[in-house]
Amino acid sequence: MATPDVTIMGAGIFGLSIAFACARRGAAVRVVERRGVGAGSSGGVVGALAPHTPENWNPKKQFQFESLTMAQSFFAEVDALSGRSSGYARLGRVQAVENARGLELAQARIAGARAHWAEAYQWQVLQSCGDWGPQSPTGHWVHDTLSGRIHPMMACQSLAAAVAALGSQIAQGDEAPDGTPVIWATGAEGLDALSHEIGKQVGNGVKGQALTLGFERPDAPQIFADGVHIVPHQNGTVAIGSTSERAFDDPVATDAQLDALHAKALAKCPVLRDAPVVQRWAGVRPRARSRAPMLGNWPGRPGHFVANGGFKIGFGMAPKVAEVMADLVLEGRDAIPNGFRVEDSL
Repeated sequence: MATPDVTIMGAGIFGLSIAFACARRGAAVRVVERRGVGAGSSGGVVGALAPHTPENWNPKKQFQFESLTMAQSFFAEVDALSGRSSGYARLGRVQAVENARGLELAQARIAGARAHWAEAYQWQVLQSCGDWGPQSPTGHWVHDTLSGRIHPMMACQSLAAAVAALGSQIAQGDEAPDGTPVIWATGAEGLDALSHEIGKQVGNGVKGQALTLGFERPDAPQIFADGVHIVPHQNGTVAIGSTSERAFDDPVATDAQLDALHAKALAKCPVLRDAPVVQRWAGVRPRARSRAPMLGNWPGRPGHFVANGGFKIGFGMAPKVAEVMADLVLEGRDAIPNGFRVEDSL
């Protein structure tokens, strides 16, 4: 292709979503990826797109809410262009209420959802949820209708095909060209590189382990129970995740910590007890020091930008991240909220 208008380093969920947002505005985009589409943590298996609780509202929660509401139309457009499925569906989420204090909080959040989520989405407290819900000590469950699910690798592949359909290019390599704006969306390795260059730790990689089971429940809501995500996918699997490991020797090995996670999921959701394990996965997710996505200018590098730090919420944040980064790089319009800027992690 001719000299691109923008180069994006990294073909994970942030890089590909930004590439799509730029390409659909008419920009010529070149994505450069060292290994392959979704090769890092974006190639995981869980794909839980779930909101923060609707209380103590702040810019991070508002940004995430806007992104989650954009997701359905965003991925529908991606899939229509690519001819592939991203596995997206907004089917809600069920959570067990563990104790009396939890029930009090759950009931209080009903009003918060009405105030901040508008009338389109609900936060409900239920007294029954059928065989799919997790076991609850209180006999109560929270059900929200804002949460969605996506299949991470399928979404990355659909985005890559949509970017290509718009006339842009995904190339293998690891060097950024001169003379074009460059967006670095290179995950945990990118956080390390930025930290090294500026001489200050701006984030770190956190290992996560997850697995999938062979179990058909494609139209069921996701479950969150005792820190475990249980996410049904359209391809006849259910994902279980994930661990959070600051210290690790092998970034892609699975071990007894995943076995313990699996056992916890089966205790909470007994309907899965006979489901066979289809895949075990491990990878390192980028966690910015601010714990929010890190967006904006690369300090000391004119024409270079950062989109990193998705950690556990990257797929849910991706549509809005793509929009604000396209605004910044293509139009010079800075709509990045406070708390998300690169300097907030310095």
